[in-house]
Amino acid sequence: MSRILLFNKPYGVICQFSKDGLHPTLADYIAVPEVYPAGRLDTDSEGLLLLTDDGKLQHRITDPMHKLPKTYWVQVEGVPDERALQKLRQGVQLKDGLTLPAEAQAMKEPAGLWQRDPPVRFRKAIPTGWISLTIREGRNRQVRRMTAAVGYPTLRLIRYRIGDWTLDGLSSGEWGEQQAANV
Repeated sequence: MSRILLFNKPYGVICQFSKDGLHPTLADYIAVPEVYPAGRLDTDSEGLLLLTDDGKLQHRITDPMHKLPKTYWVQVEGVPDERALQKLRQGVQLKDGLTLPAEAQAMKEPAGLWQRDPPVRFRKAIPTGWISLTIREGRNRQVRRMTAAVGYPTLRLIRYRIGDWTLDGLSSGEWGEQQAANV
């Protein structure tokens, strides 16, 4: 039976077990042998990271051919308007090509959201807003580049969902184990 761990990765943690001397790693949070990340999250991103001991499952989760949807909660500089959200829904032109259409909607700050350490910079004159963004591809820093391309730079990025797995019930830095049957 395959093992799958759901980890709520804190800001500043790198998605590897080996030390780099600069950042906390997965080994600082997860003491389970023979599991490996199925995908990555940038050091400055937070949220759901899946780990498994099954190489085939790891490949299915990360392979763009399977187009497993990933939902992000994105705090942006400014309050996104419908025009920007529509651009995200249609696909955004980036330097490496047009993105696939995304599901995008404005949202309120998620209830019960943990504090980030360090906190997002606060500027009195510039309000912030939140977007729920679901993509089916995984280009390098794609969500950040998409929101910037429509005029709303990302301040905080939290991956909430991968396929049917979510962060529900996991505080920042916590992990839990679930069945791997839903891929």
